[in-house]
Amino acid sequence: MHFVLTLLFSALLLLVPVGAALAASYTVVPGDSLYKIGQRFNVSVQDLRSANGLGSSSRIDPGQKLTIPSKGNVYTVRRGDTLFKIAQRHGVSVDETMRVNGLRSSVLHPGQKLVIPSRASASVSRGLPVLSGRVTSASASDFDLLARLITAEADNQAFEVKVAVGAVILNRVRSYKFPNTISAVIYDRTWGRVQFEPVLNGWINRPASPEARRAAREALNGWDPSYGATFFFEPWVSNRFLHALPVARRLGAFTFAYAR
Repeated sequence: MHFVLTLLFSALLLLVPVGAALAASYTVVPGDSLYKIGQRFNVSVQDLRSANGLGSSSRIDPGQKLTIPSKGNVYTVRRGDTLFKIAQRHGVSVDETMRVNGLRSSVLHPGQKLVIPSRASASVSRGLPVLSGRVTSASASDFDLLARLITAEADNQAFEVKVAVGAVILNRVRSYKFPNTISAVIYDRTWGRVQFEPVLNGWINRPASPEARRAAREALNGWDPSYGATFFFEPWVSNRFLHALPVARRLGAFTFAYAR
């Protein structure tokens, strides 16, 4: 069995309109360039240079903090906010929000400034619907595969847990850290390791239960009880990597968690 994570939510959101005087900070990651960052936040390379005192240079280094000019949406964290709720309100993923803000943890602090990534840039790059940022359809074979994975992982769990397991698969599809199709996510062998136990033990080949098929449809329709998680695992799992992930939610027999 495998993965998931929690964040509670109650949130009052303050969205600073385009053109406001606020700016946010971004931490450069390997592979970044001023051009890519500018595209992500809808600001020009020259504006980035000016805001960060770079002169005519385009050199940036991993770990470097950059000020993002105020042409994008800058959100001020309020007490009770969670990454999941903020991302959901703005139609983007938790993973993308963490990435563009250089966050390694899901912990937020009142007064913290977050850049809200463009829904277009977050979704189009993954081949997903721009307005909702959600997967809303799947091929017949991928739908059946998703339902079979839910059956194998959570057949003895409550319906909400089944939906959460399905949502984790779809959250991975939306994330740049994982493959971008349902079948590729489920059969992923990153680092030479099978990601889901039913693929290893053959249970993935068992027929999907009717309730798992309903749960798969609910997940595809946008219900995400996992709160944006990309991992789930049971308490008996001893994997240190999983237990070190930021928890999104504990639901049924599973812990749902975010990728770092």
